[in-house]
Amino acid sequence: MSDEAVVTMTGVAKRFGGVVALAGVDFSVRAGEVHALLGENGAGKSTLINVLSGVITDYEGTVAVDGSPVRFAGPAAAQAAGIATIHQELDLVPGLSVAENLVLGREPRTRLRTVDRRAMLRTAREQLGRLGADLDPRRLLGSLRVGEQQLVEIAKALLLDARVLIMDEPTAALADAEVRRLFATIAGLRREGVGVVYISHRMEEIEQIADRATVLRNGSVAGTVRPGETDRGRIISLMVGRSAESLFDVAAAPDGPADREPLLEVDALSVRPKTVRPGRSEPTGVTLTVGAGEIVGLAGLMGAGRTELLETLFGAGSPGRRSGTVRLGGQPYAPRNPRAALRSGVGFVPEDRRRSALVLAHPTGRSIALAALGSLSTLGVVRRGRERAAVRGKMAELAIKAASAAAPVGSLSGGNQQKVIFARQLLVRPRLLLLDEPTRGVDIGAKAEIYRLLHRLAADGMGILLASSELPELLGVCDRVVVLRRGAVAADLTAADSTAEDILAAAMGVAVAGKDSR
Repeated sequence: MSDEAVVTMTGVAKRFGGVVALAGVDFSVRAGEVHALLGENGAGKSTLINVLSGVITDYEGTVAVDGSPVRFAGPAAAQAAGIATIHQELDLVPGLSVAENLVLGREPRTRLRTVDRRAMLRTAREQLGRLGADLDPRRLLGSLRVGEQQLVEIAKALLLDARVLIMDEPTAALADAEVRRLFATIAGLRREGVGVVYISHRMEEIEQIADRATVLRNGSVAGTVRPGETDRGRIISLMVGRSAESLFDVAAAPDGPADREPLLEVDALSVRPKTVRPGRSEPTGVTLTVGAGEIVGLAGLMGAGRTELLETLFGAGSPGRRSGTVRLGGQPYAPRNPRAALRSGVGFVPEDRRRSALVLAHPTGRSIALAALGSLSTLGVVRRGRERAAVRGKMAELAIKAASAAAPVGSLSGGNQQKVIFARQLLVRPRLLLLDEPTRGVDIGAKAEIYRLLHRLAADGMGILLASSELPELLGVCDRVVVLRRGAVAADLTAADSTAEDILAAAMGVAVAGKDSR
């Protein structure tokens, strides 16, 4: 690692109306260094990297590359200076192939100026191979799962031969094996002298790969530390302004009766889709229950079928022939679409909030009220006063940080966008809540808030089915963990009596001694 900074940011400040996003931030990246950027959602991380990557051009302060001040006119100018960014929300085109996405805007040409598809496929295979990603470059991007799309985004950034690579939550949707490949790639980039700005809420990752970590809080630098040499509690305290003990003092879900009244009963549910979509694992004979007041986790490796099961239960799954039975509150339940699911008292928080749940230009308040407009209307006319009161109540209850209810939901931080989706679902007062990676890309403090919320909802009798890739989350929040493998149930485990190793073994098809494995 060089002592000379490739990029230096000095006194960078930015306001959005009356909201201070950055207040005189100093930050630098050296050649061959991994510099982590930490902080709660809304702390200013995304704003800072948007300045560095040329997305935000009207700011105070200076940015220098190799000691020379620069002011990028846009992202293309930043890329030309050797700064590439992998954003938390993927910047890909679902209707194009993997290869076309990788070279978009930089397509290789033949002598006749047509796109050289052979060269394009060759380049794509080389870059995907560099990451160890076993993907067909001819596949449509939209047919890939979120984790696979993340690998494509990383490969695309590496094609720029960047001197500084910004990674915003790059492992949020990756399986453990893919994370190891990514870390090996980062190690190779460091040897080549590439500086990496690494944003993640996973402390174990920061401690493993980062040389330095700068912590932002409320738009300012709270401190810069060396992760491997600094107590984790100290770092968390810098992030949130309070002790780690108080942050994770999440009240456990109250003990309910061992034989909770069944709320959701799924028996041998299978889906045979009309059109087989690559990468999807439809339910194959799934049997499980969720009791009233119970939090049940869904675990499994990537492609195990967690998302497909939740989508099917919400009426948003693949069209096709279904077999088996589902009962909700003792009554047959087979929603034809999400609207029918909502009417039955089933809410859903999807994995990809931007693609599946939000219209970023819509006002925050309208985004919250969207699913409950029927209950906020009289004779088909929305009662604005009733809507405003409902929105204010949910924003206060979930501590949603926004300039106002009229602010575009796209202007909110990732964690607050996630809270907006929760608020929308809770406004319809569901009895069953389906959650797909509900804390993906959410900071530690917001995670604790979500866990408290889930326990409170369960205490009020709501049933919760929660899919997560984070094993500590499943074991710490859920009463039981149902492990899926290739669309089928591999095990049904009691969280208090199980370990992360038990879940992984079941997910990989290894029998777990003394456990309910299938």
